[in-house]
Amino acid sequence: MKKIIADIHTHTLVSGHAYGTIREMAQAASEQKLEILGLTEHGPGIPGTMDPFYYCNLGVIPRTLYGVQILHGCEINVLNDGTLSLEQRWIDRLDYGIAGIHCQCYEDAGIFQNTKNLIQCIKNEKIRLVSHPDDDHTPLDYQELVQAAKEYHVALEVNNSSFLKEKKRLNCLENYEEMLDYCQQFQVPIVLSSDAHDPSGVGQFAFAEKFIEELGFDTELILNTDKEKLLSFLLEQEV
Repeated sequence: MKKIIADIHTHTLVSGHAYGTIREMAQAASEQKLEILGLTEHGPGIPGTMDPFYYCNLGVIPRTLYGVQILHGCEINVLNDGTLSLEQRWIDRLDYGIAGIHCQCYEDAGIFQNTKNLIQCIKNEKIRLVSHPDDDHTPLDYQELVQAAKEYHVALEVNNSSFLKEKKRLNCLENYEEMLDYCQQFQVPIVLSSDAHDPSGVGQFAFAEKFIEELGFDTELILNTDKEKLLSFLLEQEV
C-alpha cells in the first residue's frame, strides 16, 4: 500500500495525559517523513485537559514546523444527550473536529442509542473523523454508522493504538473487520491514525496497516496516503 503521509489524530501534553510538546511532536513527524501532523487535543470531559480558551490563540503557532504542515483539531467527546462536549464557538476555530466516545464522560446506552448519539454528533459540519469506533464496551451498529458517515462527509478511523490495547477494547478486531467491510461496500473513506500521546508514537501505523492489508481492503479509500485528497476532505477546499 502507499505510504501514510499524515497523522491527524495526536495529542500533546495539554491533553492532560500526553507527554510531548507541539515542537517535539512535529519533530517526530518530520523524522517519520510525514507531510502533515494534526494536533487534536482532548475536549472537555477528559480529566486534566486544557480549558477551551486554549483555542483562542492557535494563530501564534507556525503552520509549518520542521517541514511538516500543522493542522489544528480537537478530539471532542460524544455525550449521552447526543451533543459534543465542546461549544460551537470553539469548534469554529478548528481546522477539523474528531468525534469520539470515551468512558470517562460517556455511559453505555446500548447499541441503538450509542449509534444515534454518535451520528447526531457527526452532523456537525466541522466533524471530519470518528475516533476508534471499535470497542464493544459502547457497541455500535456499524452499518448505520458507515451509511451516516457517507451522508455527512465523515471518515472513520482505524486506530493503531487500539491494537496495542486489544484486551481493553472489547472485540475491537472483529468490530474493525465488520466496519471496514461496510466501508468498502458503501465506499466510505477511512484514516489510519497513531493516536500518539508521546512523540515516540507519532507516525506509528504498523498494526493498522498490517490489519488492512490482511483484509484485502481497498487502499484507495485510505485518505491519508495522498496530501491533496486528505486536505480536500478535511478542509473542504481545493489544494
